[in-house]
Amino acid sequence: MATRVTMPPARILLAAAALLVGGAVLWVLAGIQAALVGLVAGTAATALAALGDGRRAAPRPVPVPDGPPTGAVLDAVTEPVLLVEGGRVALLNRAARALLGDHALGEDVRVAVRHPAAALRLSDPHPADPDAPTELVGLGGLDRRWEMRVGQAARWQVVELVDRTREDSAERARVDFVANASHELRTPLAAVLGFVETLSDESGDDPELRRHFLGIVEAEARRMQRLVEDLISLSRVEAERYRLPDTPLDLGRLVADVAAELSDPRLHVEVEGDATICGDRARLSQVLHNLAGNALKYGRAGTPVTVAVARRDASVRVTVTDQGDGIAPDHLPRLTERFYRVDAGRSRAVGGTGLGLAIVKQVVERHGGRLEIASRVGEGTTVTVTLPGA
Repeated sequence: MATRVTMPPARILLAAAALLVGGAVLWVLAGIQAALVGLVAGTAATALAALGDGRRAAPRPVPVPDGPPTGAVLDAVTEPVLLVEGGRVALLNRAARALLGDHALGEDVRVAVRHPAAALRLSDPHPADPDAPTELVGLGGLDRRWEMRVGQAARWQVVELVDRTREDSAERARVDFVANASHELRTPLAAVLGFVETLSDESGDDPELRRHFLGIVEAEARRMQRLVEDLISLSRVEAERYRLPDTPLDLGRLVADVAAELSDPRLHVEVEGDATICGDRARLSQVLHNLAGNALKYGRAGTPVTVAVARRDASVRVTVTDQGDGIAPDHLPRLTERFYRVDAGRSRAVGGTGLGLAIVKQVVERHGGRLEIASRVGEGTTVTVTLPGA
């Protein structure tokens, strides 16, 4: 009589866990493994936990995965993922459907992705570097940037699209910033060097001409100094952006101090109610100097500039109002961009660096506040900073 050999339950469970893990590894590649490993790990952990209960269970057949991951599992992946079989899309997750449309299911994958670079890569069965990502520019929008990664899992081709739009935008902003800063520094430096060279020639023998040229050199050098100081300030503010200030501060008193430092008779201060906040005195002083200074520079001669501080429920509001020429609506959304100027010539003439409002925005956001700019051409501009009250 034949003897039946029964595998101990512990070994059955370990075998089940091993098969599930092995099957899952075949299903996915690096881009989506995080979502599926969670599923597999949960299954294996449940099986292994049964080892400690002391009970002997009858042996059960262990199912071996023979199909791709379910749509529910793929939907847990935030990036678009497609499973391709025989050149056609067999399964796509929620993110892929949102990007490519529901009709992509069943289509030729080269048509479904709808990008020339993608079609070229997906048509090549033996690429020189199969692990190298393919860059897709303009998929889903003119400014969108994607990396397409392709891998093979058993009989399925796995296509993953990784959104790189934010990283690309940040890199372009960094490059633009460096280029603008270099240009802003190069212009006054060229003037300084040119006039110094002129003074070293025979033109330096004329006292009147020498005084004139030295005045220009000093003005350009101070312009460079202001720009360097603003660049350093912007760098420090960005480094501190996640450090929430917690020092009690009387904003009304600070506004009065800044007005005394500016000592301009056109500047009027109005304080209403308790203006206590938690804030960084040095940075908020810089904000007030920038806003009041801009209003005085760009306001019409002889017209007042008002800085009003008022408590509004749980917040404190600072409003700076001038009666200048105003700003056209199409410029307003870009005023806080670095080096953006409505009138570059006028801005340089009054000593502007193009970084003042960018610094203001960074400081206000660090304090958990809000910056608003309203303007009417021919009537003036109002800048409002709203900060949480203490």
